[in-house]
Amino acid sequence: MAGGMLPGRSGRSLGERAANSGVRGDDPRPTAAPDPLGPGPARSGYAPAGTGGEGRHCWVRDPPDAPGIWPGLLVEWRQRDGAWQGRVAYTVTGPHGPALVETWLPAARLEPR
Repeated sequence: MAGGMLPGRSGRSLGERAANSGVRGDDPRPTAAPDPLGPGPARSGYAPAGTGGEGRHCWVRDPPDAPGIWPGLLVEWRQRDGAWQGRVAYTVTGPHGPALVETWLPAARLEPR
């Protein structure tokens, strides 16, 4: 097979590589408001790696118009009226194939993956 993809196991699994990456698998839902005095964007305009700018994988549970559990990417958090909301991107099966959805959802609908 092309690209070194051989049948059977030919190296470390994705789980093993992730475990050895040094990235912690913490719960992405904050318990307190983000620190407004924390590190700001780098000179390039992007947040430095490890400061929350890289997104987090999550499960999106029963979003509007798409019941079920969908894999998603948590992009950022905000607090509105005393409740946390997460901005997520996820795909659902639409009438013409996969559809990308990006929206704000209540934290209760998001779970760490």
